[in-house]
Amino acid sequence: MERTSGITPATTVTRTNAVTPASTVTRTSGATRTSGAGPLRLVAVSAGLSKPSSTRLLADRLAEATSRELADRDRKAEIEVVELRDLAVEIANHLVTGFPAPALSAALKAVIGADGLIVVSPVFAGSYSGLFKSFFDLIEPDALAGTPVLLAATGGTARHSLMVEHAMRPLFSYLHALTLPTAVFAATDDWGAGADAYAGGLPARIDRAGGEFAGLLRGLTPATNGDVGEGGDPGEAAGAGEAREVDDVDDMDDVDDVVPFERLLANLK
Repeated sequence: MERTSGITPATTVTRTNAVTPASTVTRTSGATRTSGAGPLRLVAVSAGLSKPSSTRLLADRLAEATSRELADRDRKAEIEVVELRDLAVEIANHLVTGFPAPALSAALKAVIGADGLIVVSPVFAGSYSGLFKSFFDLIEPDALAGTPVLLAATGGTARHSLMVEHAMRPLFSYLHALTLPTAVFAATDDWGAGADAYAGGLPARIDRAGGEFAGLLRGLTPATNGDVGEGGDPGEAAGAGEAREVDDVDDMDDVDDVVPFERLLANLK
């Protein structure tokens, strides 16, 4: 598949001249973010601290799997990777001053304007890293509303795999993002020779998540533009709404038949 930008570090993001607070970064509507034939903008956020990083490697693999599946479905994708390690000092300064430096501002705009996010964090003390949380603390609660998000994490042992469910998923639920039900956790053992692609190993799980995420992204434009969907009839949808309103009115006639709570309690004596 042909990519227009490929996997690029966050420092190559086009930067604005003015430094603007994160609160002024707004998400554009779905109708203007994507078009039916235009490439989808995918942003992978990696919170790995080392170089080379297994967290960054997992982010790259998930982005490649998603892009490959999109290509099989005749959709192109522009992929950008945001390395939080390179923005750690700017994130800390922004938390104190309230103003992002240019590189951080560009990264925030890329995340907020993305059609889909792949977010990967290492496990620290049974949860996501502080750097990961600090970055998403800079994003307004409604800025990611409706954005498809693929969750992933890395850790030393598979015993930490539920961190994705009890820590990462609630965070993005608070941000009103649309998280993919399938998440990917990669333990240290998953990267070795035992990572069997045909026995539910890490490569198979990456391909599965990439395929499901691509399927969700492929239907993004009709959903965000308010269309009914393939094969749908707007007239039928409107008719269904009218029928539902009538049913609601009919239901109001049953209000008088409700037994008062006091009477129910009296029957218990």
